[in-house]
Amino acid sequence: MLVVLFLFTFKYIETAVGKLFLLFAILPILEITLLIQVGEVIGGWNTVAIVIVTAFLGAHLVRQQGLNTLLTAQQKMQKGAMPGQEMAEGLLLVIAGVMLVTPGFITDIFGIILCLPLTRPLIAKALLKRLVVTVVQSGSVHGSFSQSQSDFETPTQQDGEIIEGEYETKDEAIKQGLRKPD
Repeated sequence: MLVVLFLFTFKYIETAVGKLFLLFAILPILEITLLIQVGEVIGGWNTVAIVIVTAFLGAHLVRQQGLNTLLTAQQKMQKGAMPGQEMAEGLLLVIAGVMLVTPGFITDIFGIILCLPLTRPLIAKALLKRLVVTVVQSGSVHGSFSQSQSDFETPTQQDGEIIEGEYETKDEAIKQGLRKPD
């Protein structure tokens, strides 16, 4: 009976709902257990102080790293490059911020790992590879592009013949004195 329960639990954890169950049910239990054990060793108030200090230091670190990532993304966009790596790192920084503000030592460790400039780019690259594989495997890309007709007009071909030439608008020619108004 115990083996069947274990196998069922293992199969359940492989699903997305099972992973969320681990995150929202088992992780807090582990955090509380660890907080109690640390509190017994160093004292309850010292444990609370450590949790509060890590929250403040974590928020400061996330803010600093977030600004650096934002500046790097802006520089890439000014050069005309897509800041995909920086976007993934920004997502990781948001997750790190939530983990660092959440009371507990386990979430703090994971938050610091996601926030450090040495580990975050590696995790972001792995995340990007996984996201690209997921998009390619699904076979569909969702997105939209729109542009107004007045911003960009494409010439239409009716008989397949292309006529090249120069043009100027009437207003510009009148302003420059090259043409009299009609």
